[in-house]
Amino acid sequence: MIALRPRRWPSLRLTGCLLALALLAACAPTQQAQQTPLIATTAVSQVSFYPAEAGLSWTYLPDGDSSGAAPYTLRALGPVVFGSVQALSFGLTGRGAEQTSYRLISAQGVQLIGFRKPGLSVRLDPPWLERPAEGAWRVGLSWQGESGIQVQSDDGRVGVSGKVNYSYRVLDQRSVSIAGKSYSVWVVSRQITDTVGGLFPASQEEWFTPYIGDVRTAEGLLLTARNFSGGQP
Repeated sequence: MIALRPRRWPSLRLTGCLLALALLAACAPTQQAQQTPLIATTAVSQVSFYPAEAGLSWTYLPDGDSSGAAPYTLRALGPVVFGSVQALSFGLTGRGAEQTSYRLISAQGVQLIGFRKPGLSVRLDPPWLERPAEGAWRVGLSWQGESGIQVQSDDGRVGVSGKVNYSYRVLDQRSVSIAGKSYSVWVVSRQITDTVGGLFPASQEEWFTPYIGDVRTAEGLLLTARNFSGGQP
């Protein structure tokens, strides 16, 4: 999963408003035309180690919520150009949330290059390494990095740039049960710091299963359903 040219910075109040927009799940719809992802034709029963085939979907609930609560839905939307980069797009909706994330995915890992919310976009340069190479997974594995971050409103009048530092460590591999289903997960600790007001949770635990995806997200959402079989071969 660019940097801004030097410019006059907005006031602290204006900067705070922009960062608040990025943190809010529900925002007023933007009137700017959006790029339409190109939908791939891969059957949803055929998934990769890091699932990204267009048409895949996952349903999540916050940890502790009842099964009847309103869910969040993550969908793989397919390839699209984000900025000048060909990337894979993922849309998260539910409870007023509306976010599209853009990633580069290969056997070498998963890189986040940015995301969009109504009214603003966030870009990362160099891309943020979220997942390691497929064959690198083991307990004790760690990786870290630094990316430049640019937050820009759609009208171009407000922009903030800075740095984000991230570090990951694989803590364990274990079996978990969620909503009556068992998964063998890699347990990953993620630590984040940034200079733009805390756009990301500072410290979180994620659970990842190959060929299925995130079983517990960095936002504390637990997987409750998916529309494909997946699973380790």
